[in-house]
Amino acid sequence: MITDAHCRFSHYAGKRLHLGVCGSVAAFRAPDLLRWWRQARIDVSVTLTPSARRFIAPLTFEALGASPVYTDMFAPGDTFAHLEPGQIAQAMVIAPASAATLARLAQGQADEMLACQALAFDGPLVVAPAMNPRMWAHPATRATMATLAARGTTVVSPDRGGTACGDQGEGRLADLRRIHLAGLRALSPRDMAGLRVMITLGPTREDWDAVRFWSNPSTGTMGASLAVAAWLRGASVTAICGPGCPWLPEDIVRRDVRSAREMFAAAEELWPSMDVGMFTAAVADFSPEPFGAEKFKKADAADGFSVRFLPNPDILKTLAARRASHQKVLGFAAETAADLPAAVRAKRAAKGADLLVGNPVGREGAGFAADTNTVVVADAAGREEQWPSLPKPDVAWRICSWLLEL
Repeated sequence: MITDAHCRFSHYAGKRLHLGVCGSVAAFRAPDLLRWWRQARIDVSVTLTPSARRFIAPLTFEALGASPVYTDMFAPGDTFAHLEPGQIAQAMVIAPASAATLARLAQGQADEMLACQALAFDGPLVVAPAMNPRMWAHPATRATMATLAARGTTVVSPDRGGTACGDQGEGRLADLRRIHLAGLRALSPRDMAGLRVMITLGPTREDWDAVRFWSNPSTGTMGASLAVAAWLRGASVTAICGPGCPWLPEDIVRRDVRSAREMFAAAEELWPSMDVGMFTAAVADFSPEPFGAEKFKKADAADGFSVRFLPNPDILKTLAARRASHQKVLGFAAETAADLPAAVRAKRAAKGADLLVGNPVGREGAGFAADTNTVVVADAAGREEQWPSLPKPDVAWRICSWLLEL
């Protein structure tokens, strides 16, 4: 299972993706991609080039649920196998993609099964190259990539680091999370294209002395799920991240902050240029009056001590009050109230949000540090729903759909 909870979308049932695997040491990583897409409930077919089959066997993919698994161009009974992915799949990903296969695609050569399938495929195509750094940097490869990009191919560029041959540089297969999400994005609706979305996520840390701070257990998973969901659906996303927030795709603009006031300053600066504000961060309502740059010594307070707390800006309420007519505001509330729906309705009105999502604190499988969430959602028109425990990415997907209906 993919370890990043905010990347575990599971609502893609009925979608089909075709995976091409080329000859590379990195071919051994392709089964993980297959597993992750299958966990998203995507049907996956696979083609292995002759070179790929020298690194990994077709049976590996069959055992993990790929169907069908294609190999030779003229296999008995597969007269039109070179056309099938284009007829039944909504997206195609080639990972790892070798220099040879990429050149075939750029030049229109259809002398191998995978190249032929790709040339007969008119849906979204994603390629994730993997090769020696000098091969990747060669002018011929650069020209190939420029040609493919100009034709609309999505390129998940290689990572930089050590390669199997011992060379260092750009050429190793990209982080699998990037390829996984590129595949999901190719299968997703583009109904948020053109929208500029700002998201606050994670905790804030309010420093007291040189080593101590006031904070909460938020991990930023819910906000990260929303950031990824909006990006998958075509939005331009900027994430203002508190400490410890998860990895995000490089196409999401990330601004890391620490304190509530830093988060407010960043959000205040960005908000006028945004269409949607998603305020999911667990912002500290108060911060301790600073002791100073030195470490407070316990020897100086043998009988205990008191700390005075000062209020922080209310980011959600302040920016909701400043919104333009076209801007939409989503707020989040972590609640301990016995009547969660009533608390959500009251907080939505008090904050001035178009939509407010409340989740219980202290309940297993919900709220802070959980991969799932149980929520109550209410909007300004009076619509209200209670959702059962769902993975946070699927909660995020539903929230994005609701926002588009407002």
